[in-house]
Amino acid sequence: MITGNIDGKIMVRRWLVTFKPFRIFVVGIGFFSLCFLMTSLGGQFSAKRLGDSPFTIRTEVMGGVESRGVLRKISDMLEVILKRMDSLSKLDNSTTSDTRRLDELSSAINRYGLDELSSPAGLVERIQAIAQNVSNMAVRVEQILQNSMAAGRAVRDGSSGQCEVPRDPHYPDCPGKVDWMRARWTSDPCYAFYGVDGSDCSFLIYLSEVEWFCPPLAWRNHSSPPTVHTHTHQTTTTKRQAAFRTDLSSLLDQVGTGKESLSFMKRRMRRLASQWGTAAQRLHSKLRQRWREQKKILVHVGFLTEESGDVFSPKVLKGGPLGEMVQWADILTALHVLGHNLKISMSVKELQGFLGVPPGRGSCPLTGPLPFDLIYTDYHGMQQMKQHMGLSLKRHKCHIRVIDTFGTEPAYNHEDYATLHGYRTNWGYWNLNSRQYMTMFPHTPDNSFMGFVSEELNDTEKRSIMQNKVNNMAVVYGKEASMWKLQGKEGFLQILHRYMEVHGTVYYETQRPPEVPAYVKNHGLLPQHELQTLLRKAKLFIGFGFPYEGPAPLEAIANGCIYLQPKFHPPHSSLNHEFFRGKPTSREVSSQHPYAEQYIGRPHVMTVDYNNSQEFDAAIREIMSTKVEPYLPYEYTCEGMLERVHAYIQHQDFCAPEAPFPPANFSSKLGISSLGSPGPQFVLLPNSSTLTWAPDASAPSAWPPLSSLRLLASQEGQSCVEACQRANLVCEPALFRFVNNKEALRGLEVQCEVVEAEVNHVFPAFSVLRRECSLQKDPLLYSCAGHSPKYHRLCPCRDYRRGQVALCRDCL
Repeated sequence: MITGNIDGKIMVRRWLVTFKPFRIFVVGIGFFSLCFLMTSLGGQFSAKRLGDSPFTIRTEVMGGVESRGVLRKISDMLEVILKRMDSLSKLDNSTTSDTRRLDELSSAINRYGLDELSSPAGLVERIQAIAQNVSNMAVRVEQILQNSMAAGRAVRDGSSGQCEVPRDPHYPDCPGKVDWMRARWTSDPCYAFYGVDGSDCSFLIYLSEVEWFCPPLAWRNHSSPPTVHTHTHQTTTTKRQAAFRTDLSSLLDQVGTGKESLSFMKRRMRRLASQWGTAAQRLHSKLRQRWREQKKILVHVGFLTEESGDVFSPKVLKGGPLGEMVQWADILTALHVLGHNLKISMSVKELQGFLGVPPGRGSCPLTGPLPFDLIYTDYHGMQQMKQHMGLSLKRHKCHIRVIDTFGTEPAYNHEDYATLHGYRTNWGYWNLNSRQYMTMFPHTPDNSFMGFVSEELNDTEKRSIMQNKVNNMAVVYGKEASMWKLQGKEGFLQILHRYMEVHGTVYYETQRPPEVPAYVKNHGLLPQHELQTLLRKAKLFIGFGFPYEGPAPLEAIANGCIYLQPKFHPPHSSLNHEFFRGKPTSREVSSQHPYAEQYIGRPHVMTVDYNNSQEFDAAIREIMSTKVEPYLPYEYTCEGMLERVHAYIQHQDFCAPEAPFPPANFSSKLGISSLGSPGPQFVLLPNSSTLTWAPDASAPSAWPPLSSLRLLASQEGQSCVEACQRANLVCEPALFRFVNNKEALRGLEVQCEVVEAEVNHVFPAFSVLRRECSLQKDPLLYSCAGHSPKYHRLCPCRDYRRGQVALCRDCL
């Protein structure tokens, strides 16, 4: 036996040495060899074998990237086999038969004929056979390793290796999970990473200590925590105070280089650095040295990863959409300036490294605590995290914040509800709290408004702009030539041309000028500082109707332009417009930029019917006779964004379980009358049908605080968004749980013959005609946006700070 062990170890080492040239060969193949490989193969390249192994390869060689992928997969296979063989060489129970099998494997390697691969022809002739042989060898190595490790584990654990699968009513899924592991444990290398070796004992250890589907095993040492590997980050319980930063140099280093999108973001950060510094000093004074906890934050920009296609980076210099990059640059800067501990990921490999995920396809969960308090990502990042975190995503998703330009309504976010009721789209369905989605504009109160910033001018700059405005100069909002091809633009452009000089900033290549009218003076795509100079001269910034809700109109208004935009009849939505189809919202867009129309308005913003030539003509003449100062809403200044993000980080907590409200004995404790008199926690505001929380009533802990709550009933068919807006308030989804009860119905003097709790995104609500009252059964479906012609809704509105609609008056 001893001799067999020694011989086995020698054979393994010899096997490893034999492998090294091939591994170097695979890694070292260059670009021209890959091109030759593509040309020669021209068809399908695959390595197939029976069974389900972590080494399976199935791919088609269609281009350079795929070719590199095939070779990379072969290299990865060899790396895994090497590691497995290294593990086998350290075992003390190798048998003579194992040694003989290793001899066979060594002979197989010698049959590779590596010398033949020195030429491209040899490569083409042998590449398919190599992949098949490596795949077959992987199976045989796996079998040897399973048998050896299973026997070794049985000896170490003091068991026979034949563990009995428990039938415990507290763990009903255990037998089924064991059966699944028996059939599929080789489907992902992460199982072997956690010690699974094909034996029932290893299955039960994994399912009881990593995934918790089976009861703990009595013979295991439970004094130590479950398996945690050295790569897993550990969070500490010590809280540190966050200190404002004004130096952005370390942030700029973290953002990295190599892509034009990153260069664009860094240029923006540098240009606004002084304004961020001034804003930090102002907020520091406003908070009066209040304690702020420093958070560990991961920012994973999924849409810029190569794995998502990164379609934005190549378009940065060609007039492509930059709104997302503007917002991400400002998010990164705000988090850094607020003093948080920041990690930035722009690839799946970096994401895996920061999270400490096990190797493989993402079937295994993380062990140990999450190394971050917060994770900011986007929909692409969510999909990547799902692929690589496995079951862990569900456990840790309360830490996630999704940057979502257009918003996600609760009916689309709730996966089962969306599937059953026709709200399922390619996005949404993540079952998050709706406030975990963070939007570019405050158009969807179900979500949190993240925003971005525009450059703020001082008084001297404002005076200079007003003195140098060219009264008959208009700049068209449209950097891409496709925007100038919208139907119907010729008519209103001709009217505009009669009064004003028309300028464009349309990207074009020298040999192919863009198709714009001859009277348009096109400057081409301008760097940001040159665009700012142009806007400071222009009197008018005019939109074509697309793109929707970008940052450019706010920048133009901040530079003293009047923004003219088209009104949509009927409003655009997922029901009638291709752009919104598939997006997780039913929101109706009444103009190109609803925020500018609703929150800014005249004289800075004019929204007219472009199809009505008389209305358009009158608007142009009014604009030419109107003087406006540069204007920037406070919530889009650096200080406004810092204030908002600070409040979210310090107060929003989606991981702590919320206590049910009201408690079971709430009504009896407060002495609510059975005659239907108003509950003592709600009182009517003077000369109003709106209720507020009684100042002498006990107020449970909440953010926003209950002092901001204003409860009212909507009209039939009206959403809470509209009902609150009409009362000059904002719908607040966080306060739904305090009005989803009989006491709120009594306070509004609603007559209910039946009160039931159901799963429906328009509840809580009531029907006057049928005298039916319905409460919400699933908190994920609390929705400001929901509406139905059959119901009046109970709407938890709140007040808001001037210029900062995301925060109530007492929210900071």
